[in-house]
Amino acid sequence: MDRKITDFIKKDLVKKLVFLVGPRQVGKTWLAKKITEKYGKPVYLNYDNSKDRTIIKDEAWLSDTDILILDEIHKMRDWKNYIKGVYDTKPQNISILVTGSARIDILRQSGDSMAGRFYVHRIMPFSLSELKETEYANDMERLINRGGFPEPFLAESDNDAQRWRNWYSDSLIREDVLDFERINDFKAMKLVFEMLRQRVGSPLSYRSIALDIGTSPATVMKYVRILEALYIVFAIYPYSNNIARSILKEPKIYFYDNGLVDGDAGVKYENFIALSLLKSIYLKNDLLGQRKDLKYLRTKEGKEIDFCVVDNNKIEYVIEAKLTDDKASKNLIYFSDKYSLKGYQLVKDLRLERKINERIEVRAAGKFLPEM
Repeated sequence: MDRKITDFIKKDLVKKLVFLVGPRQVGKTWLAKKITEKYGKPVYLNYDNSKDRTIIKDEAWLSDTDILILDEIHKMRDWKNYIKGVYDTKPQNISILVTGSARIDILRQSGDSMAGRFYVHRIMPFSLSELKETEYANDMERLINRGGFPEPFLAESDNDAQRWRNWYSDSLIREDVLDFERINDFKAMKLVFEMLRQRVGSPLSYRSIALDIGTSPATVMKYVRILEALYIVFAIYPYSNNIARSILKEPKIYFYDNGLVDGDAGVKYENFIALSLLKSIYLKNDLLGQRKDLKYLRTKEGKEIDFCVVDNNKIEYVIEAKLTDDKASKNLIYFSDKYSLKGYQLVKDLRLERKINERIEVRAAGKFLPEM
């Protein structure tokens, strides 16, 4: 199935170096190779392959190469200066595409700056918006239960999807995490991963997890940061600007693979909404240069809104996720009235959409999300 972002990446390759980043197994390599079909002399090199690694280090690809794909290059020591050198000395006819499953903003922290030389495209799992013109349009249940990663989503059966996920969750810790950073206590890392699966959508206490597994809060925080860097989980932090008493700093953790969420139907649905919103924000930021972010609201008194979409540090609108409740939540009304905020209550199973007032609407998630 073609990815909608493909044409945007092709246009950017003409202008600059392009990074494709995102979770493992989300389809980055497939997409990169798909893009090369319009080129005459493509070269794909994976740093994990010993023969490819030699060619990469020696810069031994042929001079008539018109597109060079470097996969997992972040595993190379001083990779950023290497890429910078290759890009700055490349012939005019060659395009360069770099893929990887480690966050580019984390990897920027070492080496020389590459500012102005590249575009970043974050490749995310399938969403209702991306699927709306396919045979899977409006299949929200499939996305919630299987997740939007191509292989389990397109699998012939739920059993095949689950077999993939069992392998995926185990390999994330045993391979990706250990490749990314040295871990002294593998068992503790795996326990943190499993506990996060059970705490999706709740403010995260590093201290509480540390007590449960017998380690320090600093170690738990380090492990969570690694899982973020590898696009396994993402954190949503509370918004506080101009919102009185929104003082809690604990993030809420969600998974890029909805199928990894270990919780009831409401928790899985909330993760699905969070991921849908995040993907929409990433697309607007990557393609249009916008500065949107995803936050949540929670006051000292315990009033909470699941999500708020922030544009240039100002709340654009707030969202509550509900399985069946068609009555606007008290917290949604409170924040909307007090701060004049546009608000949506996204309901999974809703018979009739309706407007509560000039600022609040109760919407069916299956109709709202495809139009984002």
